[in-house]
Amino acid sequence: MLKIKYRSLKKYKYQLLEDYFHSCGCRYRYHLPFLTLDQHGILIKKGYCWDGPSGPTIDTKDFIFASLVHDVYYQLIRDGYFPASYKLDADNALRDIMLSFIKKDDGRLVKTWKTFRANYIYFAVKIFGRFSL
Repeated sequence: MLKIKYRSLKKYKYQLLEDYFHSCGCRYRYHLPFLTLDQHGILIKKGYCWDGPSGPTIDTKDFIFASLVHDVYYQLIRDGYFPASYKLDADNALRDIMLSFIKKDDGRLVKTWKTFRANYIYFAVKIFGRFSL
């Protein structure tokens, strides 16, 4: 099971309490105050703040976790470190992380609900996420 430590804030919803590494293939290399990025993935550093899930939703652990990586991607696009074409990678990462929270022992109904929610959210950010860039 994936693990993430965070706390709630007032200005942003969440702040990372320890470094988190997200494995992904990337052709860019950056060392920024809030992250290190290389061909192995993104190291998001302790203290990084993010808004968490947006829209009319419930902030569940899977969605909070996925929103961390998604928000980092979107911030890198907004700040000009990634081209706009990386939006698809960000949206895919969001869905894939949410799906990774499905456990073998989850019942059929739970698996169906988690899969539906991950895909529903994926399509929502695919359509409306461009307004955040």
